Amino acid sequence: MAMDSKVSLDDLKIDRSDTPTGSGRGRLVVSLLLLLAVAGGAAWWFLRPKAIEVVTARVAEAPAGSVAAVLNASGYVTARRQATVSSKITGKVVEVLVEEGMAIREGQVLARLDTASVDREIALAAAQLESARGALNETSVRLKEAELNRRRSRQLFDQGVGSRSDLDAADAAADSLAARLAAGREEVKVAERVLAVRQQDREDTIIRAPFDGVAISKDAQPGEMISPVSAGGGFTRTGVCTLVDMKSLEIEIDVNESYIGRVKAGQKAEATLDAYPDWQIPASVITSIPAADREKATVRVRLAFDQLDPRILPDMGVKVAFLGDEDPAVQAEAAKPRARCPKAALRGTKEQRTVFVVTAANRLERRAVTVASDQGDPVDVLSGLTAGERVVVEGPAELVEGAQVVEAKKDQ
Repeated sequence: MAMDSKVSLDDLKIDRSDTPTGSGRGRLVVSLLLLLAVAGGAAWWFLRPKAIEVVTARVAEAPAGSVAAVLNASGYVTARRQATVSSKITGKVVEVLVEEGMAIREGQVLARLDTASVDREIALAAAQLESARGALNETSVRLKEAELNRRRSRQLFDQGVGSRSDLDAADAAADSLAARLAAGREEVKVAERVLAVRQQDREDTIIRAPFDGVAISKDAQPGEMISPVSAGGGFTRTGVCTLVDMKSLEIEIDVNESYIGRVKAGQKAEATLDAYPDWQIPASVITSIPAADREKATVRVRLAFDQLDPRILPDMGVKVAFLGDEDPAVQAEAAKPRARCPKAALRGTKEQRTVFVVTAANRLERRAVTVASDQGDPVDVLSGLTAGERVVVEGPAELVEGAQVVEAKKDQ
């Protein structure tokens, strides 16, 4: 019985004496599977959808209470009162008392010219005046003597002692001296006026400011010649400095004549200086010049700043958004929070505007939006966007929702 149990257990053992020691076929299968996996991974890597390069912009928040713009244009800050201060006479500069950026008061001395020649002319005119006055006094004395002689001659003639010829000679002498006295008085007046002209010439050697303002340039130096007109082949200056009245700053822009109907006097506007793009400056239309530029097909419009600021400087570039009527409905609509994005981000038609928003995972999301107006850049978005989101402003025309994107590198 024990013998049968042992035989049975031995029968249960696996006989491996006929199994091959190495299986070449198994290793070949494993190698092929690994090769296929590597090839499949490489194919997926090279054939996978690549990220699309796009340029994005951050959605900004529109200023609270802003009214939709009906027209946008650009221009420059100008000064209504600006002058290159010069002299009334030609002379050599001996002193310049102004520097760039200096605040100037009306009547302040800006420069002085050489007065040597003028002083000599004043001395000559004064001497001529004294000479004329002396001659006048002499003629006056001689006239008194002639009047006495005439009275005596008339008395002698009336008494029958004097002759008629003596009386006539006395009358002629007295009348001649009276005429000479009158001419002498006129000569004195002429001499006085000549002296006044010479004194005014001396006063003109002092160059004063015509109005309050700020000097933006210094155009002459001591030793140079200055003249009210250009002379000397360019070696003669025509001004001492350029003075600008900062209280007269305004905006001048050229509006396409096709849109001039949207502009009217007193209309509210928002000005944005190129130097301060985040600063909205309230302004209003003064007037439009009643003449069009034939070559550019534009009409010039003047606007006034509601409040001036030291940061506003002449010749600065400025963009102006002309606002619509501020009726209660418009004001209520403007009070709603809204976003502001570049106009280049808008796609689709005017009836159905869309934008592509870049999500946090750098994938595209098509979003329908409602804009306040197509005029201007950027545009105010009434719905569909919130401030801080990124929108595509440059990219392929065939963008699709869900596509992977990457920010394009801009050329330096």
